Amino acid sequence: MSDQLVWGVMGAANIALRKVIPGMLGDATSRIRGIASRDGSKAKAAAEQFGFETHYDSYEALLADPAIEAVYIPLPNHLHVPWSVKALEAGKHVLCEKPIALDAAEAEQLIAARDRSGKQVLEAFMVRQHPQWLRAREILRSGEIGPAKLVQTTLSYFNADPANVRNIAEIGGGALYDVGCYALQLGRFLFESEPLRA
Repeated sequence: MSDQLVWGVMGAANIALRKVIPGMLGDATSRIRGIASRDGSKAKAAAEQFGFETHYDSYEALLADPAIEAVYIPLPNHLHVPWSVKALEAGKHVLCEKPIALDAAEAEQLIAARDRSGKQVLEAFMVRQHPQWLRAREILRSGEIGPAKLVQTTLSYFNADPANVRNIAEIGGGALYDVGCYALQLGRFLFESEPLRA
């Protein structure tokens, strides 16, 4: 048995190409076998850029590859649950970009698929693994700065392109799903409880 988890990447999104894939390539416990895209030329270009063994012209082809043990899903928000469920049903572990689901019903559907499959599914929130936030939580837990009474967060960036997938409400876009979720997740992560007000 290999010490490396064999990954497939479902989609050639910027977050995958610029951030996640380079990070995974630097992890000795991971090996990316290939990448899929609806546009085969994008998958081929990414596979060549990163030196992957293969590429796939469809997400279905990636899921059918028995060598793939886990998938990373950076697709548009409205596709997270449908493709996560399909990946779980294909016997793959899932790391899915945030938000992992658009509402409680989708989350319940995903949990049921996870339970049926016996595989793991995880939302790709950087806060949960970033050393600075792990240290901040450790400091809060220790009480060394006294009791924390309030967390106030602000996160913004310029995104005025109405055609950007992050801005299209019909496919799960919008400020809360795109950046507001970081503020909510950070508070939940640090305090290990639900917010009183958001």
